[in-house]
Amino acid sequence: MSEMINKEPAAENPEKFTGIRLGPFKESAGGLPAVLSSFKHIVAEAGWVRGLKALARVNQKDGFDCPGCAWPDPDDERSGIAEYCENGAKAVAEEATLKSIGADFFANNSVPELARLSDYEIGKKGRITAPMYLKAGGQNYEPISWEAAFQKIACSLNELQSPDEAIFYTSGRTSNEAAFLYQLFVRHFGTNNLPDCSNMCHESSGVALGESLGIGKGSVTLKDFDHAEVIIILGQNPGTNHPRMLTSLQKAKKNGAVIVSINPLPESGLIGFNHPQQLKGLLGLGTTLSDIFLPVKINSDMPLLQAIALLLFEEDEKAPGKVLDPVFIRENTDGFEAYKKHIQKKKLADLAHLAGIHDDAIRELVQLIRYKKKIIACWAMGLTQHKNAVDTIKEIVNILLLKGSIGIKGGGTCPVRGHSNVQGDRTMGIYEKPSRGLLQAIRREFHFDPPQEPGFDVVDSIKAMHGGSAKIFIALGGNFLSATPDTGFTAAALRKCRLTVHISTKLNRSHLVHGNEALILPCLGRSDRDQVMGTDQFVSCENSMGVVQLSKGSLAPVSDQLLSEPLIVARLAKAVLGERSKINWDKFMDDYDHIRNAIEKTIPGFDNYNQRVRQPGGFYLPNCNREGQFETQSRKAIFNIARYQPVILDEGELIMMTIRSHDQFNTTIYGLDDRYRGVYNERRVIFMNPVDMKIRHLENGDIVDLYNHHDGVERVARQFIVVPYAIPETCVATYFPETNVLVPITSVAEKSNTPASKTVVIKVEKKS
Repeated sequence: MSEMINKEPAAENPEKFTGIRLGPFKESAGGLPAVLSSFKHIVAEAGWVRGLKALARVNQKDGFDCPGCAWPDPDDERSGIAEYCENGAKAVAEEATLKSIGADFFANNSVPELARLSDYEIGKKGRITAPMYLKAGGQNYEPISWEAAFQKIACSLNELQSPDEAIFYTSGRTSNEAAFLYQLFVRHFGTNNLPDCSNMCHESSGVALGESLGIGKGSVTLKDFDHAEVIIILGQNPGTNHPRMLTSLQKAKKNGAVIVSINPLPESGLIGFNHPQQLKGLLGLGTTLSDIFLPVKINSDMPLLQAIALLLFEEDEKAPGKVLDPVFIRENTDGFEAYKKHIQKKKLADLAHLAGIHDDAIRELVQLIRYKKKIIACWAMGLTQHKNAVDTIKEIVNILLLKGSIGIKGGGTCPVRGHSNVQGDRTMGIYEKPSRGLLQAIRREFHFDPPQEPGFDVVDSIKAMHGGSAKIFIALGGNFLSATPDTGFTAAALRKCRLTVHISTKLNRSHLVHGNEALILPCLGRSDRDQVMGTDQFVSCENSMGVVQLSKGSLAPVSDQLLSEPLIVARLAKAVLGERSKINWDKFMDDYDHIRNAIEKTIPGFDNYNQRVRQPGGFYLPNCNREGQFETQSRKAIFNIARYQPVILDEGELIMMTIRSHDQFNTTIYGLDDRYRGVYNERRVIFMNPVDMKIRHLENGDIVDLYNHHDGVERVARQFIVVPYAIPETCVATYFPETNVLVPITSVAEKSNTPASKTVVIKVEKKS
């Protein structure tokens, strides 16, 4: 009999319906509904005056960076009407809310009672106004002073037998300044246990790009979209996850670009866009975006990309030198001949069958792009969260190298990052595998010896806590439990900790599944005014295309007990390190310019940081690929040879991928509607192909339980409503975090160790 590990679903993943209503699939994103939704959320949370004040400053050059996605802002003029999208407005509404919870709330609501609420209900309680402490055996959080909280953490950390018994997690919301201080403190404490949200999203991109091109970041800028001839979007839903990208796609389409969408699900934002700041858009007369849509099977992008490469080789034989770029290949790449031999051994029919795409559709795509060179390839977690994710992304690079499409205007790589500063956190040193250069710079500038051994990433941290070798967990932002895989296993891991600490703006599930003792330390948000000794401070962020710019909040904080993340980290470092540290942490707290001066001395690319970050729009970090250079060992780009291994399904099995609804960003649930997909007031749904439904004798609206049996462990997510949908056969989709319980902790991407949340083998059982 298989082991079953999700013992307490009420605490980890409540299972209750909210009343589903189905509507039609939307053929386009944006428009008047997006405007109305934006104002509905901002007014409900922050009111007209506070809400509109916040929206007026978001993503402006002298305002604050949106706490949502990392899509870049225009370098030149920005819209005075709205330099944000619908989901950006929702993110601002969540943070700028006037709802708040303090000592009375926690006294009247026990942890077990709160844990029975859904993630949506928990998140809607409001901003936390004071530090809170949950004692061992307690059921209610109680107020605690900041000083007492820091001392409790310091005592707990300093009692450990080894610094490696502590885990220090970071969310992508964290600013450059806070992230830099955090990694400096953690390494001074003595460990590289610095897992972050990159480990769960674009780690595969960083590994693939680093190994093949020499830098783990994308190469394009926003202006490249104006010059692109072809834009290929793989495993990404921009209409929900990066809505401002639609403006760039619309502009590119008007400039003549061919847009190709490759995704298991048809998505509104891949089909059309009604620009909400244009009259035609408000009237629903927008732009058709995709010229070709290929509904690839889940995790079958690699054979599709290899089929494209195979046909490009065929076309080049018909017109030598006009399809591929022989000069670029000869002067800038290694491994071409071996790659060509590898691809030409394959058969188009076999690759097309594996991808679930008719070979005629692939030929049509290749005919459109064969003579084009300015090609941008965009992708997101639909590619990064598979076992073969790194090789799949390298397959994208292979095609760009064949075409000479890297290091040119209008062409290159574009991994579209999720949280707004997830890329900046990594730049600042939030990484469990620090470079030798970073460690040497830390030793030189701060006069201590940082640890050399790699630390734990997210998956290894969970295993370490579960196995008892890690005993304290501290999170700088984020909702760790709801973001991570294998919810039951992760919950058990957190409960085994002596102490869990969360630096947060709002209540989330990770505060309710805790260690023996727990602390919540409330911090300022992006939109909050941050004053130190009467002087306004600002922080900075790096967007998805390597632009570093300032972020300065302007709203009055909901409580005078909130501290900024840089101050929290600096005070924590002082309390923990004491006389062991010769670093002047007080100076960092007095003025954030001192933090940026330290970054300038430690991190490459930040020369004259304080001066350049104050320039309107900020500055670009160096990027070797943009200059046509490749910082690999050979100083050339590397063609990769990969062999695709399809997932073999037993009878009755399906491949599930987790997705977001339109009313959420990462683990933050703004509402219960998925307007574009036509699902309202419900999240516990499973999207299924009608053929798969018929085989299982299922009908629209039936209730099913979902099971995963990876490695002989039974994982179950109960009570999901079947919704017929245009998704390839044997493929299904569900929302996270509700089905993270089914994602095995042992199923990860090769090399990146990212949870394979997009390749989960399940069975469905109808409720009697």
